Amino acid sequence: MYDICCVGHITLDKVVTTKSVVHMAGGTSFYFSNAIRNMDVQYTLVTALAASEMHVVEALQAKGISVQALPSEFTVYFENIYSENQDHRTQRVLQKADPFTVEQLQPIQARIFHLGPLLADDIPVELIKTLSQRGQISLDAQGYLRKVENHNVIPIDWPAKKEALQYIHILKVNEYEMEVLTGHKDVTEGAKVLADWGVKEVVITLGSMGSVIYSDGIFHQVPAYAPTVVTDATGCGDTYMAGYLYQRSKGAGFQAAGEFAAAMATLKIESSGPFTGTPEDVLDLLANSESRILIQ
Repeated sequence: MYDICCVGHITLDKVVTTKSVVHMAGGTSFYFSNAIRNMDVQYTLVTALAASEMHVVEALQAKGISVQALPSEFTVYFENIYSENQDHRTQRVLQKADPFTVEQLQPIQARIFHLGPLLADDIPVELIKTLSQRGQISLDAQGYLRKVENHNVIPIDWPAKKEALQYIHILKVNEYEMEVLTGHKDVTEGAKVLADWGVKEVVITLGSMGSVIYSDGIFHQVPAYAPTVVTDATGCGDTYMAGYLYQRSKGAGFQAAGEFAAAMATLKIESSGPFTGTPEDVLDLLANSESRILIQ
């Protein structure tokens, strides 16, 4: 029995800027797995990718991460093209991996399943329903809001959201994703709608404005901690959720889990690539947090 099992595709990312073209592994499952590997939990990743990218799995396993790699004809292949303005990104999907199936996940037992779909058809609702009978479901909703047409990523709403969200214990969205799902810009209103649809813990990340956790009718305001330097924001949300689920699995309350998660995300943004720190690193930041809370 695992404490936490993450389900999601590892991606092959091609990042094109005005200065370089870089190929790297990515995806929710990649950043989440790296971030949680130094935490004292029983953890496994279930992913699917082509044989040509199996070296990425082997590199994760070499770090001590338990990975169960399913065969797929292709690996998800994202192309991200940045203009001079780093905020402007054109995203294309050159290849898609096979969706996960109920049968593939049949042998896996976990207390928490963290689902990280990258595209709308990665994880069918039937699989969510089945896994919810075995453990709590945590979901990063971003993939359900992306559809691929002619290699282009099209933003969409999630048609099955009301059917699926009743099975979700913990939902992580950013403010944009919350607005797409609920039609509300206001965090308070959006969180209440998501809770009405059945979500037990609504986690809304707001970047430098911190995050909000809504459960049992109570809002918990979590600050953002100022990084010493902003190096690489890729995977910050996944790192946040690794910290949050680690703390919740250990019995921490919403506020404490949120603050630990926020501190992990801050440490992640200070360096390139996935989070490599330890719980002690996170606690050190929190111990000195008064001087690092971002002034709103």
